[in-house]
Amino acid sequence: MGLEETIAVAVEKVDLLRADGIEPYPEHTPPRENVATVLRLFEEGCIEGPIGVAGRLLAKRGHGRLAFGDLVESGAKIQLFLREGTSPQHAMALFGRLDVGDWVWAFGPVVRTRSGEVSIDVQDLRILSKIIRPLPDKWKGFRDQETRYRQRYLDLMVNEESRRTFVQRAAVIRALRDVMDSRGFLEVDTPVLQTLYGGAAARPFTTHHHVLDRELYLRIALELHLKRLLVGGLSKVYEIGKCFRNEGMDRLHNPEFALLEAYEAFSDRDGMMDLAQALLQHTADRVAGTRHISYQGLDIDLDGPFARHSMRDLLMEHAGQDPQDASIDDLTEACVRHGLAELPESPDSAWLVDKLFSLAVEPRLIQPTFVTNHPIEMSPLARPDSADVRTAARFELFVAGRELVNAYSELNEPAEQRRRLEAQRAMGDMGEGYPVDEDFLRALEYGMPPAGGLGLGVDRLVMLLTDQPGIQDVILFPHMRQETARHILQETPDDPIETK
Repeated sequence: MGLEETIAVAVEKVDLLRADGIEPYPEHTPPRENVATVLRLFEEGCIEGPIGVAGRLLAKRGHGRLAFGDLVESGAKIQLFLREGTSPQHAMALFGRLDVGDWVWAFGPVVRTRSGEVSIDVQDLRILSKIIRPLPDKWKGFRDQETRYRQRYLDLMVNEESRRTFVQRAAVIRALRDVMDSRGFLEVDTPVLQTLYGGAAARPFTTHHHVLDRELYLRIALELHLKRLLVGGLSKVYEIGKCFRNEGMDRLHNPEFALLEAYEAFSDRDGMMDLAQALLQHTADRVAGTRHISYQGLDIDLDGPFARHSMRDLLMEHAGQDPQDASIDDLTEACVRHGLAELPESPDSAWLVDKLFSLAVEPRLIQPTFVTNHPIEMSPLARPDSADVRTAARFELFVAGRELVNAYSELNEPAEQRRRLEAQRAMGDMGEGYPVDEDFLRALEYGMPPAGGLGLGVDRLVMLLTDQPGIQDVILFPHMRQETARHILQETPDDPIETK
């Protein structure tokens, strides 16, 4: 049958169930235990008497007078077992009317069958939710990556690797919080809707608040509000939250992404290096169980200490350019030679150095590497390095050729910060400008203590620890191009499971 016919048959089954006094979408679920808990307790010999479980029916089998089904809840599977003449007649009758994909509740003693399957010897059975659309093949899963992203609910249902990835994502975030909390940081919330955007060079999403009659922006970073809290006397603060940038999309960039940002009074770039290394190592310990991981065929050693190299030394080694002495023409020629497809009109040296580094150096930084001392023009919120004021007291941490962490000793001198922000605003025609946040500058005038700050890309860290190639693979609902009405109406699952 085609999809429309299959749906029509399923809708008819809903009507027939109701005609027989069976509600296919009941409000209440009878008492139950998690399937994983039942399996564990059974192996420990701690279950006495019958027990209830609930989940999705993902397989049905029949062998003469015997009927079997696989009930799955949160990745844990238990078998349902029914026998004519022994199981209650109403349970046998309802089981025969169930489709693969229905949500059901089953009740009975837990036994082990002759084949060794831990099973519920069903004494009672109820439907909890009737499926209308057929499921994709549980063995082949989704073959179309785009459909997996668009219909993540089906991806999670049939692809165990996908389900495991998002369980591990939650573990990554718990581990990050463990490190921050154990070091005395206070977790806080800052505004997602902001009157000015700042803390990074990016194009924001813009909206309009009708009551206030003013433009608002989705935040592009967490930085400026968190630094206000240092001024207020909260000496260690962090936030794990979503940020939004109205820019390109690729395997490393999604318009909506997760950041951890932390700021510590009386710390500096070196203190943030220690924190960054601790975050990666503790999270690897908790999630991967080892600091020696494999990522897309690369062997990565997170055991440390991580390597440290200046941006200048790396550019001289791999691109043959000294960023402090190279001319605009030299940097432009080097960028083109290393594969830059197009240039903005009248690029400045900071933009070219950044692009050249991403093209010539970043892919070579496989093992964890702290890259330090960026040109000061690339770091408007960082203080100058005391040993070389032409560079910033900053680092970026790269692993597997990708930036994971950006951090620096924070600039806290109000006049210099104003000068930097106004200079950045003048670059707005290149899309790299910052608005001048007068309230942030006013806060600095009340005195911000010396501090270190750090930003960590949560999604990229999850990619690394779950061996996933793209950011879309670790975000439950990544943004996609608009789905056409024709695709929705004529959608056909890959080899749908036969419903019986």
